Amino acid sequence: MRSRVMTTVLVRRGTGRRSALFSRVYDLVRRIPRGRITSYGAIARALGMPRGARTVGWALSACPSHVPWHRVVNAQGKISWRPSDGYVLQRTLLRREGVRFNRTGRIDFEKFGWKAL
Repeated sequence: MRSRVMTTVLVRRGTGRRSALFSRVYDLVRRIPRGRITSYGAIARALGMPRGARTVGWALSACPSHVPWHRVVNAQGKISWRPSDGYVLQRTLLRREGVRFNRTGRIDFEKFGWKAL
């Protein structure tokens, strides 16, 4: 009986930390201006997690609709592959904001990167 209570407390604590971290990711991503991009790794480094790019990706996969998740790309300046139609949606949203891709699907960080990070 006691271990069940302890497990519940640990799960709730872990969820709270994740929720707080995800909220920090969302707050930072909301600051990215229209027509600008940044990388998962840059967001992670700005939040003090130098090896946390995947965590940022997980957070964005569960983000609320008011978070401009589409402005975050991989370190190569490309949209990361996902097993859904998210690639097409992300590309469309970025193009609507004036972001341009080269023939290989790469975005120029020098031209479109968010310099604030």
